[in-house]
Amino acid sequence: MTDQPQFPTGAQYPEASQATTALVLGILGLVLCAGVTGPFAWVMGNNELKAIDAGRRPPENRGTANAGKILGIIGTVLLGLAIVGLILFVLLVVVASTTTL
Repeated sequence: MTDQPQFPTGAQYPEASQATTALVLGILGLVLCAGVTGPFAWVMGNNELKAIDAGRRPPENRGTANAGKILGIIGTVLLGLAIVGLILFVLLVVVASTTTL
C-alpha cells in the first residue's frame, strides 16, 4: 500500500477549485492594487492547498494555488512596506510642520 492519499477520478471532487481566483488576486495585488489583494490571495491559496491535500479539490491545480499563495505573500509584504512608508512620511510631515527654523 502507498502512503499517498487516494484522490477521486474525474469530476468527483466535492468542491470547486479556487486556485485560479487565488492566482488572479495575487497578480492583481502585485500589478494594480499595490498589494491590497495580496492577503486574500495568500489565504485563498493556502486554503486551496489544504483542500487539495485533503482530497476535496483536484490536485491538478496545486501549482496554480501555490503560485497564488506565493504572489499573495509577496503582495502582503509590499503592502506592509507601503504602510510603514506612509506612516514614516506622515510622521516626517508632522515633525517638519511643527519645527521652526
